[in-house]
Amino acid sequence: MKIGIIGSGNIGGTLTRRLTALGHEVRVANSRGPETLGDLAAETGATAVAVRDAAKDAEIVVVTIPEKAVPALPAGLFDDAAPGFVVIDTGNYYPQRDGRIAGIEDEGLTESAWVARELGVPVIKAFNNIQAQHLLANGAPAGTSGRIALPVAGDNPDAKAKVLALVDALGFDPVDAGPLSESWRQQPGSPIYGADPDADGARKALAAATPDRPAELRG
Repeated sequence: MKIGIIGSGNIGGTLTRRLTALGHEVRVANSRGPETLGDLAAETGATAVAVRDAAKDAEIVVVTIPEKAVPALPAGLFDDAAPGFVVIDTGNYYPQRDGRIAGIEDEGLTESAWVARELGVPVIKAFNNIQAQHLLANGAPAGTSGRIALPVAGDNPDAKAKVLALVDALGFDPVDAGPLSESWRQQPGSPIYGADPDADGARKALAAATPDRPAELRG
């Protein structure tokens, strides 16, 4: 597939490495410009581009940047994406880093519902609850005992199916975490966040989550 990745930090860089290794054609961008991505491009074979070009012809676009940076993404970002493109949001809201986001704090939007509203396109929430090093190194073949499971939340069944399949290809058991309105179950502070459970454990952790945001994660 043609995949665009916006963000080259821990998760963005890791997904660039993993997805190119699987044979996908990856375009990667960051806020500092393609000239800063030469080492990552040389290492992986990905193409470094400007943010405005990251989604060009992409079937999947991964947005993996701090929440505070989402509103500054270019207008028309997805105009040249492939028909039926899917956007994956990996982000998490940390008020100490992102400042207070009223849509999340006052309107009660989930983090990814707020991102979807800012972007003007539907998103699938995934890859937000696992450490980058574990995403890089801890994938395993399907059927492996204790294989780490990753939750995937979203509203469009076809889009979600593509992301569930991608999770599996990366070496993790995909778990359908319900609609985007339920994606608070995998936000920071939830039982599944950073826990690396197997599929049964992931379902139990998602079911045990509560919508109350811990005090340290409220703006």
